[in-house]
Amino acid sequence: MFSEVLSNYDWEETTDRIMSKSASDVERALTKKNLGIEDFMALVSPAAIPYLENMALLSRHYTQERFGKTISMYIPMYITNSCTNSCVYCGFNRHNKFERVILSMPQIEEECKAIRNLAPFENLLIVTGENPKAAGTDYLEEALKTCRPYFNNLSMEVMPLPAEDYERLTHVGLNGVVCFQETYNRIKYKTYHPAGMKSNFEWRLNGFDRMGQAGLHKIGMGVLIGLEDWRTDVTMMALHLRYLRKNYWRTRFSVNFPRMRPAAGGYQPNVVMSDKELAQLTFAFRIFDHDVDISYSTREYPSFRDNMMTLGVTSMSAGSKTDPGGYSTYPQSLEQFTVSDERTPEEVADAIRKVGYEVIWKDWDKVFD
Repeated sequence: MFSEVLSNYDWEETTDRIMSKSASDVERALTKKNLGIEDFMALVSPAAIPYLENMALLSRHYTQERFGKTISMYIPMYITNSCTNSCVYCGFNRHNKFERVILSMPQIEEECKAIRNLAPFENLLIVTGENPKAAGTDYLEEALKTCRPYFNNLSMEVMPLPAEDYERLTHVGLNGVVCFQETYNRIKYKTYHPAGMKSNFEWRLNGFDRMGQAGLHKIGMGVLIGLEDWRTDVTMMALHLRYLRKNYWRTRFSVNFPRMRPAAGGYQPNVVMSDKELAQLTFAFRIFDHDVDISYSTREYPSFRDNMMTLGVTSMSAGSKTDPGGYSTYPQSLEQFTVSDERTPEEVADAIRKVGYEVIWKDWDKVFD
């Protein structure tokens, strides 16, 4: 399990190693075809800032070499904001006094129809709060069955599950799972997740191993930018990605770097990442891993997303609603966070076409399952 690997890395020591990287370390990393974790540290370090243009060009080269000039489109569908966790930064925190919604199967079907009328999406990301009693595996199984006739590719961002539950859900159409570790800082983790099943650091961290053991086609990873030092967090995630690739080599992987956005409760981030730093991180991950899908959500502003379309990003969401039933059933329910890019899917698609890239609505078919 990856928790055993991570235990060999001290947070403060890793931070010091990153901050001690020099210009020569960056230059050396940029000459390599296959990078190690020390090279990744150099590319996310302050020493790499003068090399951003070189990194951008290299990132673009590797992206086009592997993915061509394409951006894959997906859309999230929130089906419940009921949650037993107390994550201090999240609008779904159980202490926030809002009406909780758990969509029924007929309501989920109405959401599917509304999304199909919105744009020709085939990649659906089903999102829930974490309430295992009210919205556990049985509920998720029924939700997948309900959504399956409408979409060719189904992924979920839900509570970490046992391997046998992940495997069970693959039989009703589950193609991929997205899970955010939020932060790899084991000591500080409990500060942000004081109660609920999410407070168990090892259970969440080793969930990615359980996904791999279940034979999922795709695993999505991410840290929440704004909790701890982003350079150290993403280095731990790069280490995690390299471990997963070695052990579950049949699986595809994606990464996401969401910057903290306003949410109910008013939590303020401890760390603010600039646009330049997010660009640096994106380039570093592409140079580190040529095959990984790099995803940008509607958390990011339109102009920034547009500028990054040709420089490493390979998938984007559009038209997103972060509240359960937001497309049709409960348009005023509690949202998880406020989106920044409020353009319609077609407006985002037009922006992609304007830079000479192809919009990919469908990249998976049910017959492959």
